[in-house]
Amino acid sequence: MVIESLINPTKAEGHPIEMMIIGVVYASIAIFLSLWIFRDYASLVMVFLTVVASIPLVYSVIRIEEEKDSTSDNEKFLLKEHSKAILIFVSLFFGYLISYVFWFTVLPEHIIRNLFNVQLETIRSINSGVVGLNVSGDFLMQIFSNNVKVMIFCILFAFLFGAGAIFILTWNASVIAAAIGTFIRNNISTLADAAGFEKITGYFQVSSAGIMRYIVHGIPEITAYFVAGLAGGIISVAVIRHDFGTDKFRKILMDSVDLIVIAILLLVFSAIVEVFVTPRLFY
Repeated sequence: MVIESLINPTKAEGHPIEMMIIGVVYASIAIFLSLWIFRDYASLVMVFLTVVASIPLVYSVIRIEEEKDSTSDNEKFLLKEHSKAILIFVSLFFGYLISYVFWFTVLPEHIIRNLFNVQLETIRSINSGVVGLNVSGDFLMQIFSNNVKVMIFCILFAFLFGAGAIFILTWNASVIAAAIGTFIRNNISTLADAAGFEKITGYFQVSSAGIMRYIVHGIPEITAYFVAGLAGGIISVAVIRHDFGTDKFRKILMDSVDLIVIAILLLVFSAIVEVFVTPRLFY
């Protein structure tokens, strides 16, 4: 495929900024194509098109990581190598997020309501579901349990479809972008009477606050999903290569279990930050 030939997954390691730019380009093209061709279903089609563009790169990276697992017994080396793949995925994710937030903020209201319709409905349902929960107890457990469910879906999608986990993570990027964009647009309206430099300064202050209130806990959370997705993808590639039942497969399975444990620990940390730290900083 053309996209696959343009990006070398081996060279992509160590170039997070370039991968982030690629994520911005993929998501932006997907937005314009969805509005142009599938306007009535744009909120889902933009996610689908972003995923389609990303699958060749994501699958190639997962395949490379499985090869590393099958040729090395050094656990520290493998974790270090896997971290390079995770950085590629996280950089792509933030590229999607930046693109979605930017277009949510600058496009007209009637286009936004159509382009992010399903995402905004998802946010409303999430908000209504947490009303009345005790912050120190019920809310923490709900946040953690919901995140674990997403992690399990990432593992299953990656195992069944190879790079399938990228769909869930791209969807999450669009939902988070809708939440950040809503915060920015709502607070920018309070600066409508300002002019000149003060207005520009206020815009960037609000934009920074809107992004940071989700990024503080979002970085470890999204990293956990990518770690889990990588684990499922590595197992999937090993099964496809008919390594099932061999010593090589058992070694790959144990490495994947290590990745899943790391993902769970990241989700615990993320949930604690989301419940106890983020509200103190941004509310």
